[in-house]
Amino acid sequence: MHFLSSFLLSLPLLSLAGHRTRSFGQQHRRAALKARNTTTTYVLEDFYQGQSFLNSSLWTFFDDTDPTAGLVNYQSSADAQSKGLAYVQEDGTTILKVDNTTTLTSGQYRDSVRIATTKSYNGGLFIADFYAMPYGCATWPAFWTVGPNWPNQGEIDIIEGVNLNTHNQITLHSGDDCAIQSTLSSLVSSNSTIGNLQCASSASSNTGCTYIDSDARSYGKGFNQQGGGVYAMEWTNEAIQMWFFSRAHIPSDITNKTPNPSSWGNPAALFSNSGCDIGSHFSDHTITINTDVCGGWTESAFSSSGCSGTCADTVAVASNFDNAQWSINYVATYQS
Repeated sequence: MHFLSSFLLSLPLLSLAGHRTRSFGQQHRRAALKARNTTTTYVLEDFYQGQSFLNSSLWTFFDDTDPTAGLVNYQSSADAQSKGLAYVQEDGTTILKVDNTTTLTSGQYRDSVRIATTKSYNGGLFIADFYAMPYGCATWPAFWTVGPNWPNQGEIDIIEGVNLNTHNQITLHSGDDCAIQSTLSSLVSSNSTIGNLQCASSASSNTGCTYIDSDARSYGKGFNQQGGGVYAMEWTNEAIQMWFFSRAHIPSDITNKTPNPSSWGNPAALFSNSGCDIGSHFSDHTITINTDVCGGWTESAFSSSGCSGTCADTVAVASNFDNAQWSINYVATYQS
C-alpha cells in the first residue's frame, strides 16, 4: 500500500507467464524449495506491545495529506490520543481506530490513524499478533513494510484488503526485473492462488505481484470472528514468504518466542529469488499499520466488494466505522 496505490484495480488480473522449458521450471522450483526449507535460528530483536506503539521514539504518527487521495484526516500522536483513536486497554491491547462518533456531510474527511516504526530493517522474521483488524465499506486497512525510495527499495504488503472483502491480498511492489515464478504455486498453501506475476511497479502500473488467500479467517470479519490470529513474514536474500495462523492454530514456538518457520508447513505466499533478486530489490524497510478511508482501491472496488451507494456517502455516517479498528497484541521482529 503506497502513495501510488490509487492506480490499483479492484482485483489484480492474472499475468501471462512467458514460455519456459521444463528444466528451467524444475531448477527454479528446486531453488525455491531449498530456500523455503532452510532451518534458521531466530533471536528476538524488537517486541512492540502496549505503550510501545504510542512511544514517539519507536513509532511515528503520519499526519500529512493522504497520498492515496482518501477521505481521511490522519492524526498526530497527540490528537489521536486526545480523540480516543489511539490508546492502550487495561489488558495491554493497543487500539488504533477510525473515528466512529462524528457525523459528517458527504465528501468530508474522517479522522484515522497511520503509524510507522522509526527503525528500519533489512530482513529478518516479522510476527504480528492482532485480535482484530478494521473492516467495512469505505475502509482500507493494511499492514506492510516499505523502503524510502519507492519502488526501488520495495514494498511488502502482508495484510491488505478493502470494504467487505473476505480474503487477504499479499503483494510485493518493486523496481524492474522482479516477478513471481508460476511454478511456485505448488509450494504454497492450498488456500492461496497467484494473481499478478509482475512485481515491478510504477505510476502507470501499480498492481505488483500478488497472492490471494481464500481462507476467510485471514481477513476482515472472518478474521475478527476467530479472535484474530498471527501473520508471520520471513525475509531473507533467498526468499520472502508469509504464513497466517488463526487464533486456535498459532504454533507453540511462536507463542514461546522461539519461532521456527521450517516447521510451519507451506506458506500463504512465497516470493523466491529464482524470479527476483531479493537482496537488491528490498532494503531499509519500516513497518506500517494503517487504516485509510476511501481512496484509490477502496473506491474502484466499492460495489464489487459488496458495498452500496457511494464511498463519500458511507464516510459521512459514523456508525459505518464501528468495526474499523486494529486491536493489536504485539509486533515482534527476529534476526538470525
